[in-house]
Amino acid sequence: MNAPIGIFDSGYGGLTVFKHIKQLMPEYDYIYLGDNARNPYGTRSFDVVYQYTLQAVEKLFSLGCELVILACNTASAKALRTIQQNDLPRIAPEKRVLGVIRPSVEEVGQISRSRHVGVLGTNGTVRSHSYFLELEKLFPDVVVNEEACPMWVPLVENHEYERPGADFYVKQHINRIMAKDAAIDTLILGCTHYPLLLGKIKQFVPANVKILEQGPLVAKKLKLYLKNHPEMDVRCAKNGKVRFYTTEAPERFKESAQIFLKEKIEVHHIIIG
Repeated sequence: MNAPIGIFDSGYGGLTVFKHIKQLMPEYDYIYLGDNARNPYGTRSFDVVYQYTLQAVEKLFSLGCELVILACNTASAKALRTIQQNDLPRIAPEKRVLGVIRPSVEEVGQISRSRHVGVLGTNGTVRSHSYFLELEKLFPDVVVNEEACPMWVPLVENHEYERPGADFYVKQHINRIMAKDAAIDTLILGCTHYPLLLGKIKQFVPANVKILEQGPLVAKKLKLYLKNHPEMDVRCAKNGKVRFYTTEAPERFKESAQIFLKEKIEVHHIIIG
């Protein structure tokens, strides 16, 4: 087998997850697919997100991927379970699709002492209550509060995330979630764009509160998954090659990708759906 690991996001934020995966596992081959032409997914219905995500997964399968990571909170929240339970048995029973929500949730059990947790995410992720439901399932004793931060993604994508103007929007939402529950000792960054705001977030979060960033956790869990599933690991190509695809203009993707990866990349246009 010579299968790259597929990494999918509706936009650019998944590049923060990809970066950590590649740093931890540089020997593997990867294909990153961004459905930038139909981004954002967060405002769309469950049915539309599911349809778009399935199309992207099928495209990555057609490009040779045996394992696909949904490096997108909205896709993980609204489409992952249906794809795993209904579609894979029908279209590709030997292939696997994993998401980014479970790794963060599993970490909470080891980190939170107060058992009070906050989730910061997009409107779509917060409305889906996916983190709440997953935490309730694994750790029913944990109290969860959620806060939608609709301005945070635009701050990142418009290169405003390090400027003083970002302080107002970051502080506003940190203050709101801490006001909901002063006992919160762990905050989950439930959007792959948010790590770029980490410097600002740390300024306004109380010193005792731990911040969970998805990229390192997803990378760690993926490495463990492949160790525990040698039948999948042996199918994954290990030549250190990476290919990037976008449904938008490659030049636009290339420019925005530099925000997340801090390096120049080659990008190819692709049509899905």
